[in-house]
Parts: sequence; C-alpha cells; structure tokens
Amino acid sequence: QEQLVESGGGLVQAGASLRLSCAASIRTFSRYTMGWFRQAPGKERDFVAAISRSGGGTYYADSVKGRFTISRDNAKNTVYLQMNSLKPEDTAVYYCAADRDGAISIRTDDMDYWGKGTLVTVSS
Repeated sequence: QEQLVESGGGLVQAGASLRLSCAASIRTFSRYTMGWFRQAPGKERDFVAAISRSGGGTYYADSVKGRFTISRDNAKNTVYLQMNSLKPEDTAVYYCAADRDGAISIRTDDMDYWGKGTLVTVSS
C-alpha cells in the first residue's frame, strides 16, 4: 500500500534546528516530485518546499528560503527537510506529499499522496 510516513518533529526553542524525514512506500519513487507542506491551527495548509524527481531542482516558500533545505535519497525512498534557525511562526504540523506528474507544484490539490504529518513546535 502506498504511504508516506513523516518523522523528526518535536518541541524546540527558537533558533534551533530539526531534520524531518519522510519515508515513502510508493513504487518508482524517483518518478515523483516531493514536497513539504505545513498547517497551523485554524489556517490553510501552505506550501513549504518541493524537490524534483532527480533532486536537482528545488523550490521554497519565501518564508523559509535560506533557512530550510529539502533533499531526497531515491535509493532509500526518503525525502528530508532540514530546518535551521527555526522561528515560532514555523510552528505547525508538517506534511510530506508526493506528485507523480513530474513537475514541481506548490498546489495541495496536485499532490497524489499525503502523510499524516509530524508536529513541529517552536517556542520563544
């Protein structure tokens, strides 16, 4: 069964770092673009970062550019989100998503599979 499982969330102080992982059971993982989205209570699910099939192309939301880095290891069917210099406004449930269309998208409705999320809480 196709599934995405996020891990690595937790409670940290502002300025700290976290590394999120997303393990995918999707067949032919390398054919999917992968993305991270986040959702704070009472707000819409927002785009955070995306990575191309080969890992050679990335795209970030302005709010995280320069602080977050998305990467993938196709041999391990895993995508990562390295989060540095965390801010309280980064607090949210972070979701991993997969899109088999092949082109990077920031739209939630373009995603074919979603994980259940991992909570990141940043205190000041």
